[in-house]
Amino acid sequence: MIIRSFVEPPIDNNNYLLMDEASKEAVLIDCSCYDEEIEVELKKYDAQLKYILLTHGHFDHITGLNDFAGKAPVLMHENDMEWIRELNTYLPMVGMPPMETPKIDRFIKDNEILKLGSIEIKVIHTPGHTQGGVCFYADGNLFSGDTIFREAVGRCDLPGGDFNQIVESIEQRVFTLPDNTIIYPGHGSKTTVGWEKQHNQFL
Repeated sequence: MIIRSFVEPPIDNNNYLLMDEASKEAVLIDCSCYDEEIEVELKKYDAQLKYILLTHGHFDHITGLNDFAGKAPVLMHENDMEWIRELNTYLPMVGMPPMETPKIDRFIKDNEILKLGSIEIKVIHTPGHTQGGVCFYADGNLFSGDTIFREAVGRCDLPGGDFNQIVESIEQRVFTLPDNTIIYPGHGSKTTVGWEKQHNQFL
């Protein structure tokens, strides 16, 4: 599996492009803005975008969706639909213009398996940052959105946030993965499950 990361506006979000060379299939995890470099990578490997997968519904992870409209189905957990419906309530608060409400094509569920060629991508529901927050686990890699960062966890002071819940999600769903699992977070640098068990001050 090929992994490419793109640091995108509005607040240095990590978006990840996963590609399977054998099947020429690709998925994009989170979609903060349109980036031509994503198209360049797809063409380089002659890959087709199969899904756009959202770790959660916060504005900074979804504001590029309309620029990718029609390129691939958008998948998200149903519990974050309120964030999609209320998108234009929050955008002005951060100085961003309103936008057309993006379309979510299908809801994903906890423990669902998505296929990227022969690679399995497991959906892991990890509420706490939001109620519909998920991580995606594939081939020893965890794409954690804003559930867990290097030595930190996602903020829990926004609607739907719950600190005790995010701690439970991490301890029961993330820390049960192998210690050498590489964590690719929604912001900042990558880390590992083993490192976070030893060094995350919030856990």
